[in-house]
Amino acid sequence: MEGFLPPGYKKYGYADPFEDYVGPFGYKIEDGKIHFAFRAEPHHANTGNTLHGGILMTFADFALCLAATWDQPGEKCVTVSFNGEFVSSGEPGELVEASGEVVRRTKALTFVRGQLFVGHRVLLNYSAIVKRVPSDLT
Repeated sequence: MEGFLPPGYKKYGYADPFEDYVGPFGYKIEDGKIHFAFRAEPHHANTGNTLHGGILMTFADFALCLAATWDQPGEKCVTVSFNGEFVSSGEPGELVEASGEVVRRTKALTFVRGQLFVGHRVLLNYSAIVKRVPSDLT
């Protein structure tokens, strides 16, 4: 499925059966920042032929977890709180991108926020709290 990722993006190196099933979701590191994207397909649509909120929240969860851990070797995370506001709809065929930034990191938790967007059109604002987990415990 990696062939369906946008040019320059690659699949992250862990197994997540659900993300693999609904994705693929990709990432790239550019200018010291991590970026995320996936190509929306017809099976990501709801009955109104716009992107289902569940795929947007799933992609946001992918982005927020990688934003929280990509520069923390040996660390994974689990989402303990997620807040999202749907701003606009997306459509099959569009390239959906995401931003994610760490707002605060404590010994046990990381606070993250970001957006999903198509071009300059924001689809979803999100914020989340993730539990920091050493990768040998997951």
